Amino acid sequence: MTHHFQSNTTHEAVQLLSEHGFEAMAQAIQVLMNEAMRIERAHYLQADPYERSAGRRSHANGFKPKTFKSRLGKLQLQIPQTRDSRFYPSTSERGERSERALKLFLAEMGVQGVSKRKVAAITKELCGLDVSSAQVSRAAKLLDEELDAWRNRKLDQVQYLVLDARYEKVRVDGTVRDCAVLVAIGILPDGHRSVLGVSCSLSEAEVHWRSFLESLLTRGMKGVQCIVSDQHSGLQAARKAVLPSVPWQRCQFHLMQNAMHLMHSAMHYIPKLPMRKEAAEDLRAVFLSKDQHAAQEELRRLVAKYQTTAPSFADWAEKNVPEGLTIFQLPAEHRKRMRTTNLLERLNKEMKRRTKVATLFPNEASLLRLITAVLTEYSDDWETGRKYLTINP
Repeated sequence: MTHHFQSNTTHEAVQLLSEHGFEAMAQAIQVLMNEAMRIERAHYLQADPYERSAGRRSHANGFKPKTFKSRLGKLQLQIPQTRDSRFYPSTSERGERSERALKLFLAEMGVQGVSKRKVAAITKELCGLDVSSAQVSRAAKLLDEELDAWRNRKLDQVQYLVLDARYEKVRVDGTVRDCAVLVAIGILPDGHRSVLGVSCSLSEAEVHWRSFLESLLTRGMKGVQCIVSDQHSGLQAARKAVLPSVPWQRCQFHLMQNAMHLMHSAMHYIPKLPMRKEAAEDLRAVFLSKDQHAAQEELRRLVAKYQTTAPSFADWAEKNVPEGLTIFQLPAEHRKRMRTTNLLERLNKEMKRRTKVATLFPNEASLLRLITAVLTEYSDDWETGRKYLTINP
């Protein structure tokens, strides 16, 4: 079964843009979204309109009008219905949660004393509409219930656990504080990625990490073969207390960054400029070794080579680099993708893009709401998209 946009539909959208330019953008998007939802319903039904098919899942049941408030303005959409009432188009559903969360965050800024002019400017730029306090209260309750259920959903087998932390500014009792955002990504036994959990807190690092890891276990996480992370403050003590028997892989990318930082900021580590490039290449050779034995041999050669000319660097490498070699205990086909936390880079960029519209959040709850909304969308895409790893049973 194949599906194509009807020529009159695309023609209508192009005609609107040709005649009215950007002023007709909302109408053009409305036309295309309605057609996309009709196509998605046909995929769900496993049959085109009026097609006789033995594999048909259900039957079309008309349309339900619904008005969506978007950044382009109001969109009058026709939501396709099915007789089994189980279909809802992801075309309109995806993005709603983060859009609502962003609007709520902006409204809370105004409620808690942030400049009204600044709130209005951001709202106009990102949302295209005004948000009343009554709308905020009603939407917040519904959205928070939905996101809270997702954060506390049941977990099961997890092959690899990737942990990361970032910080956002939050207003607390009239002062600005750094709030830690902890994120856990799991590689599932079927090879797909999934966002397992997220937590925001002002508490001290070890307490926060320990509580976060314990919550993952309470929700049913089990079977973790390896943890991958950077050397975040407090994480090591929490990891040893909660998951003491699980091997830990320190992110090789951040290890290299740490080494380069030491080389350039502390002259006693690598005193001569030409030696820094050579030392970086030697360190990279350790990580690119074919197996654990070869990596350990490369590390021994590196330490011996710089013991006299750069003893501080040699001591640092001998102490820290072995933490980045746990990866050699994993199957060879998994090492390239699991040796770093780089799978989180795109996710971090998206979170940064969503949070940079303001200098700070009015409270922890608004930060958690927006971050969770972003993560749910990515997790949905990961769990239903291409496999990240091929894992043999």
